Amino acid sequence: MRIIKKYPNRRLYDTSQSSYVTLDDVKDLVLQGEEFQVIESRSKEDITRSVLLQIISEQEAQDGVPLFTNQVLQQLIRFYGDSLQGLMGEYLEKSVAMFMEQQETLRKQVQTVMDANPFSVMSKIAEQNLSMWQSLAKKPHEDAE
Repeated sequence: MRIIKKYPNRRLYDTSQSSYVTLDDVKDLVLQGEEFQVIESRSKEDITRSVLLQIISEQEAQDGVPLFTNQVLQQLIRFYGDSLQGLMGEYLEKSVAMFMEQQETLRKQVQTVMDANPFSVMSKIAEQNLSMWQSLAKKPHEDAE
């Protein structure tokens, strides 16, 4: 686990590299799948979440299409303090994980398309997606029981 310390001057210090890093460097760690933790140097508090939220905030402000529309952000805010807050966090985590799995599957299948009959491959993708969405639609009912 890589440890990054945040000092009072707001600078981030990567203890494994013995050098100061930027938020862009931390973002690169995320993109590379590197495990890390950001610690407040004085209090020793884990502030990883706040640093990740800061990276997301900066990404949302950049040009392009934001991941979180105003409507999505408002809906998320409504879940704070709600009895379903914990469930919503778990649902979002699983949904994003499933989306990433689908994305990886699609990448592999697109690669296969280059060497195969495109119609049969697209049909297979459609069947897999339908199956996943059907199983996802059944899960909330199963969880409620």
